[in-house]
Amino acid sequence: MRLLLDEHYAKQIAEELRGLGHDVVCVTERPELVGLRDEDLLAAMASERRAILTENWGDFGRLLEVAAREGRPHAGVIFTSRRRLPRSRATIGLYVRTLDQFLRAHQGEDELMSSARLAFTQHAE
Repeated sequence: MRLLLDEHYAKQIAEELRGLGHDVVCVTERPELVGLRDEDLLAAMASERRAILTENWGDFGRLLEVAAREGRPHAGVIFTSRRRLPRSRATIGLYVRTLDQFLRAHQGEDELMSSARLAFTQHAE
């Protein structure tokens, strides 16, 4: 599975995951993606067949509903929860370990095609 980390994740997570053999990039590593509207990011990643990791439940949840209603494909969205998996410099290693395990368990390129996965969380915030 190819993965894009949304803007709010540290690029070090993507760097370390690439070191483990995963195809992962961070929005902040791609200048053309920085500041892109969520709907445009979802469309861009669909063309790259790259799922998006985000904790932006509200915006991406609505976009997924629209995509489903309109039959518009996307490469998938993986949601995290700040409560269950907080973001900080101290948790970068935790993110790397958790995502490495997730990506190893979901190796199919199109495994999340046009779907959402609630990962690393017990419930939506």
